[in-house]
Amino acid sequence: MFASLPPFLLHWIIMSLALWVASHVFSGIRFADTSSLIVSALLLGFANAIVRPLLIILTLPLTLVTLGLFLLVINALMMLLVSSLVRGFSVSGFWTAFFASIFISLLSFLIGAFLGDGAPPMRPPGGGVWL
Repeated sequence: MFASLPPFLLHWIIMSLALWVASHVFSGIRFADTSSLIVSALLLGFANAIVRPLLIILTLPLTLVTLGLFLLVINALMMLLVSSLVRGFSVSGFWTAFFASIFISLLSFLIGAFLGDGAPPMRPPGGGVWL
């Protein structure tokens, strides 16, 4: 059913749902209304697609020294950036953004795996069946 949606819309719906659940799990995340939730999900997707890769490249030495754990800090910074740009979206602090970004990432992954991303199933070379 959801596989026929364009991937962009599916990811936007998944991010909106994950943000909505996170706002109920974490008391430091608040949305004024549904439109701020939808705009926040859209802007978080754009920030993760455009700003996050630039930050990863700029902080590559620090990311390598921390064995990739600094990527969690970058995720939290993306969430704080979006909360500063969207009027009806507020995050109480860094640690709330840190743990909420981990929660949102895991929940988005699980929802995406459950709904499917619309990609055709992988086939082995030669068109056979995986055993």
